[in-house]
Amino acid sequence: MDPVTSIRPLLAVVVAGLAALAILLLKNRERLRDAVSPLAAVVMFAFVASMAPTVLAGRTIDLTLFEILPGVDFAFRVDALGMVFASVSSLLWIAASIYSIGYMRALNEHAQTRFYACFATSLAAAVGGAFSANLFTLVIFYEVLSLVTYPLVYHHEDEEAWAGSRKYLVYLMGASKSVLLAALALTYQIAGSLDFVPGGLLAGTGASAPLLTAKSAIMPMHAWLPAAMVAPTPVSALLHAVAVVKMGVFCALRVIFDIFGTGLVAALGLGLATAYLVSFTILTASIYALTRDDLKARLAYSTVSQLSYIVLGAVLLSPVAMVGGIIHIAVHAFSKITLFFCAGSIYCASGKRNISDMAGIGRRLPWTMGAFFIGSLSMIGVPPTGGFVSKWYLALGSVEGGEIAFLIVLLASSVLNAAYFLPVSYVAFFGKEAPESTPTVREIPMIAIPLVATAVLSVAVGLFPGYFIALAERVAG
Repeated sequence: MDPVTSIRPLLAVVVAGLAALAILLLKNRERLRDAVSPLAAVVMFAFVASMAPTVLAGRTIDLTLFEILPGVDFAFRVDALGMVFASVSSLLWIAASIYSIGYMRALNEHAQTRFYACFATSLAAAVGGAFSANLFTLVIFYEVLSLVTYPLVYHHEDEEAWAGSRKYLVYLMGASKSVLLAALALTYQIAGSLDFVPGGLLAGTGASAPLLTAKSAIMPMHAWLPAAMVAPTPVSALLHAVAVVKMGVFCALRVIFDIFGTGLVAALGLGLATAYLVSFTILTASIYALTRDDLKARLAYSTVSQLSYIVLGAVLLSPVAMVGGIIHIAVHAFSKITLFFCAGSIYCASGKRNISDMAGIGRRLPWTMGAFFIGSLSMIGVPPTGGFVSKWYLALGSVEGGEIAFLIVLLASSVLNAAYFLPVSYVAFFGKEAPESTPTVREIPMIAIPLVATAVLSVAVGLFPGYFIALAERVAG
């Protein structure tokens, strides 16, 4: 079927950009400034949702703005893979914007106008990347995303924040300038285009292996992600669940599916090699997570591990495994943002960061720790949460492809997930509370409501996964 031409992909990006501008203009009117992000988030989600029926019907939505070079346009294309990423990002921005207001007010954080403006711009870049029609447009939006999240990482402006933000920027920008741009040039030289093509732009070109390295926190190129945990918790949630690391694995999937094509990946032997690399990351990062007492650090290493599930699903080259990997984009987003929201709720209410200091806190923060438990179950893969659905497809895909070794990796990683997540809930609900614990620890409604909502989404995507399965099956063919 012919593509549909529409301005809606551009409008979805522009609404977040205009929100950032409005936030800057309203810096002296705090109540109006704070209301901008939730309203813009709802409008963005409405634009994204309005395009879903067209994509589910098997059509794409295209919009070309201008030509950069012959065969290279700055253009948008809304397809099934982009719709998965954009649906998750735009929906979670609604929850994140409300949560951020509660968090920033509770801690009386400084530079709130800068924070909200950068937050909105980062969502514009994330959705722009999701709807990019080619590698050039995708890279532009990814660079914007990397730059605009830098002020969010150094938000506290202390020594720890500067050190963490420098590592964050060096890894992200260094990777793009040295490898990413070279890969773009090589791909253009071979194919004469940078467009995303179903089945692979390079399929049939006789290309060897022009690698485009996505910034997706695969070991050993993962150190920037734990370093970025110096940022406020809403930023950590944004980085892990919605924006930067998700954009990294999204880039990896775009390259595998629409630049190389699964046939070329198989012919070059890249699938199995990459599967072993990400399996190493899955297990090693989980072991690292076990050793971390700081809750955000534990969640950070969990993200390094969980993101590799997505890449593993793609490179197993089994249609069922591909579906599992793509679904895990949504599953991980809903569950991990819940866990980070909970970490922020605990810190706002009690000032505690370390798991060893959280004994009994579940009795004071039952909504927070109940949501944390649900998010943990999804990360482990316990039914009826979303994590069960994605891991089930990944496991079936491993069996279908005759790769039992990766089935063992999935089972072992789920055991490790349980080992580093469940003790947090146990300590919180059944641990003996320290005598000096303050009796004023209580839920903050503007923080608790969004985290409960995302916990519900973690279960809902497990009970009703049809939307994401339908999109994933269109990608997997």
